[in-house]
Amino acid sequence: MPPSERYSPDPRYLTLGEGYADPVPPARFPKRVLRFRNDRYAARVGLDTLTDPEWEAAFGRFEPLPRNLPEPLALRYHGHQFQGYNPYLGDGRGFLYAQLRDDRGRLLDLGTKGSGTTPWSRGGDGKLTLKGGVREILATELLEALGVDTSKTFSLYETGEELWRGDEPSPTRASVLVRLSHSHIRFGTFQRLAALRDRPRMERLLAYAVAQYHPTLLASGDAGPAAFLRAVSVKMGVTCGRWMAAGFVHGVLNTDNMNITGESFDYGPWRFLPEADPRFTAAYFDAGGLYAYGRQPMAVRWNLDQLAHALGTLGEPLDGALDGYASAVFEGMRSGLLRRLGLASAGEAADTALVQGWYAFAEQTRAPFDQLHFDWYGGLESEARAARSPSAAIYRDPRFARVRDVLDAYDPVAPERLAAPYWSRERPVDLRIETVEALWDAIAYKDDWGPLHAHVAGIRELGGLLGGA
Repeated sequence: MPPSERYSPDPRYLTLGEGYADPVPPARFPKRVLRFRNDRYAARVGLDTLTDPEWEAAFGRFEPLPRNLPEPLALRYHGHQFQGYNPYLGDGRGFLYAQLRDDRGRLLDLGTKGSGTTPWSRGGDGKLTLKGGVREILATELLEALGVDTSKTFSLYETGEELWRGDEPSPTRASVLVRLSHSHIRFGTFQRLAALRDRPRMERLLAYAVAQYHPTLLASGDAGPAAFLRAVSVKMGVTCGRWMAAGFVHGVLNTDNMNITGESFDYGPWRFLPEADPRFTAAYFDAGGLYAYGRQPMAVRWNLDQLAHALGTLGEPLDGALDGYASAVFEGMRSGLLRRLGLASAGEAADTALVQGWYAFAEQTRAPFDQLHFDWYGGLESEARAARSPSAAIYRDPRFARVRDVLDAYDPVAPERLAAPYWSRERPVDLRIETVEALWDAIAYKDDWGPLHAHVAGIRELGGLLGGA
């Protein structure tokens, strides 16, 4: 397999030594039908030149990439699940497959989902439903378009197996997914070592995490637990704020689903808001609303407290290390909203008024969440367009007058983008549950993948207009 000259393997995880992961064999699948290949990100890590057979060897059979990990590694971790501690976690249906540098020099992981059983499968089959793989494609694509720091769905193969699941019609089709992530080190990775009182490995993990993912701390001369926690909390806060601006509800904000780079990953029962409702939940099993949309900032802060408890076993005072979290959440909301609206900042006071007024209006009126942002992309430059919207009556509500007054202070970042055909649509590209189910039904009942790929193309068109890749 000859990857391009841009391929830069760097299996750094091996430098940690033993005690962090277990070598595992990948599952063997009855067949491998490629359903999604992310050449956009493959180009960034020098794997876009792989032929179809080479792609299948790497991401369908998991033959080692050149000069990379010699065998897959199932990572060990613990975690709080719905705030109850679980010491029996770990990669139960996935593994770290390879590490490599991207075109910016960042160390990235290629990890799997649905690649078979591991020592941490806890009786499960280690497999992924095809619908689960499709949903992860959609979530990662739209979150990226909306400016959320997220893992990338890199590859999806249908595997020819039938799976039985209690929460969807069974038997159902199976798949194996590969995601490109900026680290798979979770809060729970540190929690496990703290629970085991394994200080030497904890110190080694901290040094590795700082060097690979927060190198500015080394440059500043302050790379201890407090500085690390502060950096993680700021990145996680911005991501959480961007979720709120995206109207995204993660569904399972457990500590094993929190990444020390602040990157959003591991998509299960996610949903996007149909309307602004702080009580809206994504998971049917979250009866108490612990991870409801409006509680996500609190849930992430609680998880950061658990990371702090784990790092506290190293003995360094952590006082004040989380003080920047709340402002980071607000910054994520501010920057996320301005991105969605295509507006340049009008200064701290105006931006604060916009964020507060915008979301208050959305919640009070239950305006369709995606339609609201779509209609007012470009601010008051789109006032005539908004007047023709299916939601036009909502904007005649007297409460919108206050929002309009704030919008008067803003200018579009790129006014020429308003001429794009996308804005002449009646409704935006979205991932409301009805949309997702319609895309899945085309696959499930007709084996028609055209609507999915067309929808991904529409999402990427939106991302380009919002300033993304």
